Amino acid sequence: MDYPQYDPQLDTPPLDDAELEALDSLLHGLPGDSVMNIEALDGYLTALLVGPPVLPRLRTADWLPLAWGGDGEGAAPFPSQKQRKRAAMLVLRHLHGIQRQLQGPPEGWEPVFSIAEDDAREWVDAEDWCAGFLQATVLDSEAWGALFDDPDLGPRLVPVALLGGDETELAAPDRARLADPEQRDALSRAVVDAVLALHARHVP
Repeated sequence: MDYPQYDPQLDTPPLDDAELEALDSLLHGLPGDSVMNIEALDGYLTALLVGPPVLPRLRTADWLPLAWGGDGEGAAPFPSQKQRKRAAMLVLRHLHGIQRQLQGPPEGWEPVFSIAEDDAREWVDAEDWCAGFLQATVLDSEAWGALFDDPDLGPRLVPVALLGGDETELAAPDRARLADPEQRDALSRAVVDAVLALHARHVP
């Protein structure tokens, strides 16, 4: 399929809540273990916007199909070309929506994190979001490696790496941090500051 090239100047409406749910359901219904849910997709698209500028030099076909684990024969993994086209347009519109939010005041950006509430408080878990974010770093691993090694940005990106990385490769103290709901919530909230710092670095 020939996907339309991403155009940051294109005036398209952001997805409303119903459309976000429809996109999540569409992805959830696809086969395979590499399909992103809406949280991971939101993190993936955000990384494309705030990290090293890859979108201007990549074809849409180089990055968009990763959202559903890659394209197969015919319409696969979608049951029809119509569904694949709909998914592509929804993803591109969501990308534009994130871009618009990031261009406004910092408090206007709302990442799609998992939120749980009890009688006492609201708990944030950005694990899936960070996993999607890290998938985008593979598209330019050298440039992202320099950012993770940067003396200022590197420490800010630690929560992203801890939450989104392979937990089996972590040291025992880091696994303990992730197992503690208080610390997991704090790490998830710190992801917001890391993203805004990245955005300030790459988008004057």
